[in-house]
Amino acid sequence: MHETVLFIHSWWAYLVLLVLLVATVNFIIGISSKKEYAATDFRLALFSLIVSHIQLLIGIVLYFISPYFKAFGQLGMGEVMKDSTLRLYLVEHPLIMVIAVALITIGYSKHKNKRLSNQKFKTLGIFYGLALVFVLSRIPWSAWF
Repeated sequence: MHETVLFIHSWWAYLVLLVLLVATVNFIIGISSKKEYAATDFRLALFSLIVSHIQLLIGIVLYFISPYFKAFGQLGMGEVMKDSTLRLYLVEHPLIMVIAVALITIGYSKHKNKRLSNQKFKTLGIFYGLALVFVLSRIPWSAWF
């Protein structure tokens, strides 16, 4: 079961990265070109929110069925923090990804209260952009390639 969930989590991550990158670039272009906020922009923001939340749910399942999770009970937190691989998979990656999804959620929620297109794009661009940076910083690249 672990291998199946890991496979889904890894491949869904490509979709999340693609959608988040496209959304962030779109929102930055919206700010710089002063275009009107349209239904497609709203859908892109919503789709980014949905795929990132699905990825978070898959990640939570993976976290608890992972062989790394047993390390907490066997080694203790001190030993986990000394091992860079365990620290990445058990602490850094999950924490940063939860923060990234929270940023996406906050940005999506805050943009709905804005009236002007530029304000909507700016809010989405900042929050989604920060989330993208956070995601890129804690992806276990060595496991991907």
